[in-house]
Amino acid sequence: MAANEPGQPDPTHSLTSFDLPTPSSALAIGAHPDDVEFGCGGTLAKWAAAGCTVHHLVLTDGSKGTWNPEADVPALVAARQAEQRRAAQVLAGSNAGEVVFLGQVDGELEHSLALRGEVARVIRQLRPQVVLAHDPWKQYRLHPDHREAGILACDGVVAARDPHFFKEHGLAHHRPETLLLWEAEVPDHVEDVTGFVDAKLFALEAHESQFESTMKAVDPEQLAGFRTRIRARLAGLGEPYGVAAAELFKRISDL
Repeated sequence: MAANEPGQPDPTHSLTSFDLPTPSSALAIGAHPDDVEFGCGGTLAKWAAAGCTVHHLVLTDGSKGTWNPEADVPALVAARQAEQRRAAQVLAGSNAGEVVFLGQVDGELEHSLALRGEVARVIRQLRPQVVLAHDPWKQYRLHPDHREAGILACDGVVAARDPHFFKEHGLAHHRPETLLLWEAEVPDHVEDVTGFVDAKLFALEAHESQFESTMKAVDPEQLAGFRTRIRARLAGLGEPYGVAAAELFKRISDL
């Protein structure tokens, strides 16, 4: 997989951890609408089917998500929010939780203290058992928002867990049990998503505005090719571990 292609890493490192127990709730933090579905859609669908409440936090407005220089940007932003809400429902059904948008300008995300506080606020409000996010330490990543989103997620977890950060929020501190980073530079955790690849694909395909720019799928033939690529990628990740499909992460449990 190319360094800047969204989704899962190549399994180039030994994995030591397999299949978390289904959490009671999970919060996936993505830079843009559709990042969560690329990074951990199968895992979230699996957990939701087993009773987990699945929340989304999207940090930017997705306003750069088109190749059309004449695009109606406010309309694109509204469309991408609607698509993200549909994708969340596809993934989790009745166990879909909150979909929160921080609305930062696409391409201009920065890991400021104020934004760290907003991420910590959401973690304290939703109180997830597991947080999932971009790996901010992935080498050669070009998109600045993915790097910044990963840093904000990690910093937000630290701020949310400690009672003396952002006391002005008036919210009890909360310490998640596990942080899973997708697109990890050094993955060490595998989630078996056999049986949930279709759910991941259906959720990705809810992001119709991204067919051209991200999925390279502007006609039925190209869309079929996109599905084939995703299936092949997850099958390849699962093969070394004896499962039909997998998503890989860096697991951090000492939070």
